[in-house]
Order: sequence, then structure tokens, then C-alpha cells
Amino acid sequence: MTDGSEDLWVFGYGSLMWRPGFPFAERRHAHLFGYHRALCVLSHVHRGTPDNPGLVLGLDRGGRCHGVAFRVLKEEARSTVHYLREREQATSVYLERHLPVRLDDGRAVTALGYVADRKHEQYAGTRVFEEVLSLVRQGKGISGANPDYVRSTHEHLLGMGVVDPLMERIVAALDQEA
Repeated sequence: MTDGSEDLWVFGYGSLMWRPGFPFAERRHAHLFGYHRALCVLSHVHRGTPDNPGLVLGLDRGGRCHGVAFRVLKEEARSTVHYLREREQATSVYLERHLPVRLDDGRAVTALGYVADRKHEQYAGTRVFEEVLSLVRQGKGISGANPDYVRSTHEHLLGMGVVDPLMERIVAALDQEA
């Protein structure tokens, strides 16, 4: 979890990029190899309910993911991990992992990250576009409406110079309805 110091690195690929919710000393663009960002998790809490699930991002196997790495001072590491476990593990759909990431300045660090658990009942896998759009449209949970989550993530990815064709297509479809 460190860069040689005792500070904690955290990798964000979805809402953590734009709403980390914890104090950090440094924020860097970062790449994770071996996983990609995917709308592959049925949300039963934050962006949906068990009866009307939304669809949120998870790290799924294969490819690479451009995200954000946050350096948390060692004094804040314990409380940050506690916060992240409460936020990301509400239904245990993610596996907590220490992941090798490459920062935009060339440093290699190990970061705490959350990977989609393919064995969990909320793992949605790959779905056809119409089903993805339907789940995003219907989802609303304690953290808000699923379309807002997708739009915010899409906007932040564009701000980082990352084009995600699926997110772009979903936002375009949502905008046509507005």
C-alpha cells in the first residue's frame, strides 16, 4: 500500500475519483493493468435497491484502467480504510485488494482498491446495451440517482482525457430523454 513510506495509496475508478470522502495529501492520475472499469455491479444500496437495482462500476478482469490514485498520510490511513470498507463493502460485492498502479509521474505504487467479486449475486457481468441503460435509468439509492452517477463519472473521465465509449453512449441516450 505504500511508495516506500507508510502512507496509504487508494485507487479510484468511479465515484471515488470525484467524491473520495476522505482526506488525502496527493491526487495523481494512475493506470492499473490487469483490470478494466466496467458497469458490472448491480447496486442495491447506493444507486438502487434490491427491487430496483441500479448499475455501478467495478474493476473487472482484463485490460487496463485509467483512474486516480490518492495518497493518504499514514496518520489517516486507518480511518480511511474503515471509511472505505463501510462505503464499498455495504453488500460485500467488492473484494478488497492491494493493486500495483503506475502514477502519471512514473512512480509504481501499491494501492488499495476494490475489485468486483464475480461470484457475488450482484455481479452483473456483461449485458446488452438496452439492459444496461434500463438498469441505469431505474436506479436510485441512498447516494442518489444512477443516471447522475454515470454522468458525473463520464464528465470526470473526459476531464482526465479518458473516453469511455459505453459511458458516452449511455449519457447520450439519457440526454435524449431529458
